Amino acid sequence: MAKKMGVTGRDLHDPVRDRLTPIYPLDLSKVRTVDELVRAMGRTAFTGRQVGDAADVLEAMARDKDCFVVLTLSGAMTVAKMGLIFCDLIESGVANAVVSTGALMAHGLVEATGRSHFRYDAKMDDRELFHAGYNRVYDSLEPEVNLDTVERVVQGVFSEWDANETLSSWELHHRIGEYLSRHAPGRGILKSALEHGVPVYVPAFTDSELGIDFALHKKARLRAGRPMLRYDPYEDFEYFAELMLGAKKMGIFTIGGGVPRNWSQQFGVYAELLARRGYEKLPLKRYHYGVRICPEPVHWGGLSGSTYSEAVSWGKFVPPEEGGRFAEVLDDATVALPLVVGAVFERLGYFRGHRICKTKSRKSKK
Repeated sequence: MAKKMGVTGRDLHDPVRDRLTPIYPLDLSKVRTVDELVRAMGRTAFTGRQVGDAADVLEAMARDKDCFVVLTLSGAMTVAKMGLIFCDLIESGVANAVVSTGALMAHGLVEATGRSHFRYDAKMDDRELFHAGYNRVYDSLEPEVNLDTVERVVQGVFSEWDANETLSSWELHHRIGEYLSRHAPGRGILKSALEHGVPVYVPAFTDSELGIDFALHKKARLRAGRPMLRYDPYEDFEYFAELMLGAKKMGIFTIGGGVPRNWSQQFGVYAELLARRGYEKLPLKRYHYGVRICPEPVHWGGLSGSTYSEAVSWGKFVPPEEGGRFAEVLDDATVALPLVVGAVFERLGYFRGHRICKTKSRKSKK
């Protein structure tokens, strides 16, 4: 016999019998660690729940021994002093490759060489900042003398480069990491990457301070009558593809969006075309995990707001129905990133000395 309806025609269900997931008040009196806070946030709503879900997916990605994790970075994250978190992601073994904007790497190199960034005061005049050599990045300042220091380091690396050897961004960052390992006592992203065998790619290399330094070095070589260096971005593309083709599973942890995100994600399209157009016999190569921290919503129409569900249609991600796990946090990364990563590090025991050891996809070039 059909269940009797009320006068409004509604069939009121019991949420417990329907196995709905309850949400709970956030009780700060019971929170003692970052992980406890993030777990409690995950049982609330809105962005707090997104942060909790992101930590769960990142933890699963990190614990999956067969998963090769790509960390993609954009925005002014090193000027915003998030650099050591990226060092920890590399040193912990969570991140196995880094794809970044060039600016983020250049500003991180400032930090790695022992120089500082500074607070901007809204009373400061941008015209006066220009004449004083203070470059503004939102609410922070990058002194021009810092970038002069970066240029001296990079020009030293370029000067020793064999003109018969093609230059690529991952190889350049590897050699800068070697310089930092020898000469810089502190921590830095490229130093950590070098010491842990993690390649760092900058697909839009010319859109950066390091790209400008390369252009200046060409001028210096012309003036000195030395043979020109050759830069080939497909060295990056092919090495990245080699690593990903050798991976059993793939995960991506994205801060921001832009070129680093799309360059990394388009690997799935490349692999599918290799198979469909008859170049290689390959299965579908799609990301099994994805976590994105970016304030850009989808309705602005920009690529950084592109959802994982949209990327499924391109063959970039395994759909959830087939086991894909994804989380998207619409928030400022300087707020969400420390919470998500801090919680996961506590769960993994990283600060107690535990490091993730993963199956290597293929032998690295270094």
